Amino acid sequence: MANPLSLRIDFATLQERLVSQFRGLNQNDPGTWPPVPRYTVYGVVLLLALALGWYFWLSGVKDQLGAAQQHEMQLRKTYRAKLAQAVSLDLLKAQKVQVEQYVLVLEKQLPGKAEMDALLSDINQAGIGRGLQFDLFRPGQVDVRNYYADLPIAIEVQGSYNDLASFTSDIAKLSRIVTINNVSISHGTQGRLRMDATAMTYRYLDQDEIAAQRGRRGRRGGRK
Repeated sequence: MANPLSLRIDFATLQERLVSQFRGLNQNDPGTWPPVPRYTVYGVVLLLALALGWYFWLSGVKDQLGAAQQHEMQLRKTYRAKLAQAVSLDLLKAQKVQVEQYVLVLEKQLPGKAEMDALLSDINQAGIGRGLQFDLFRPGQVDVRNYYADLPIAIEVQGSYNDLASFTSDIAKLSRIVTINNVSISHGTQGRLRMDATAMTYRYLDQDEIAAQRGRRGRRGGRK
């Protein structure tokens, strides 16, 4: 059986040998170092390299994880928005149908170019039917807008108060849209009242006029 004292002596001797290899090392020439310090330095350098590599790898993984989490949040937001759209799709379709029907009703109230003469005749006949005297009935310059055109008509008529009121009421009841603007009432002749006003009528544009309007807008946009 080995003597414990001899084991301690051997261990002390080994320790002394290991420590002695770290004495007097030439820091400028590590290649001449004894094996123990040389391999110890190699091990430390390897551990540092592994630690740095692990740190940078974890940093890259962390960045990828953050980007993936942001992408997930964006996808969730998009999903909720599309889900809301899908839920309200039937309602939007019903509203679209209502709007289309409303547009059709409005279009029917706007005469075409060929119907304008008939509309002007209806306005004139409405005044004559109420016994009014026309001193002026003069259509103005057509103002073409994007999808419709309006035509102002200068009107001067004379009659009783009730007849003038009935005339404006008859205009409002026409199947086509006509508005009375800039109304001015004054004394006329023979005890009657004179009404000066502007009747504004509207019509929709035909396809050629719409194309011409788009062409003009395109040319104006090209000059900017």
